[in-house]
Amino acid sequence: MEGNELHTPYTGFCPMTKHYVLNLDPNARYEWDRRTLRDPITASHPALADLIAEAVGAESGSYLVAVNIEVKVLEKAAVEPGNQMPLVEVPTRSQLPQLAEVA
Repeated sequence: MEGNELHTPYTGFCPMTKHYVLNLDPNARYEWDRRTLRDPITASHPALADLIAEAVGAESGSYLVAVNIEVKVLEKAAVEPGNQMPLVEVPTRSQLPQLAEVA
């Protein structure tokens, strides 16, 4: 049967090691800041789909892929209580006299 090569499983294997900084802060103000993963050089969030596409190759198509994630802690830096960003106090309407003049 011709065209069988379309159904042949992709057998490429491309191991790669990437390094990221994981920051865990259960007391963060916003949920999305409680667990952040960033590139240590650019501080950008990793685009996992782009990394997987890089490993698969440039040929278009749909791929069923297996992704193995092995995590090794290379270094842990404790967060000092004084290093947390202070909360900024936002004034209420009663504290803004210029608004009272407009009304």
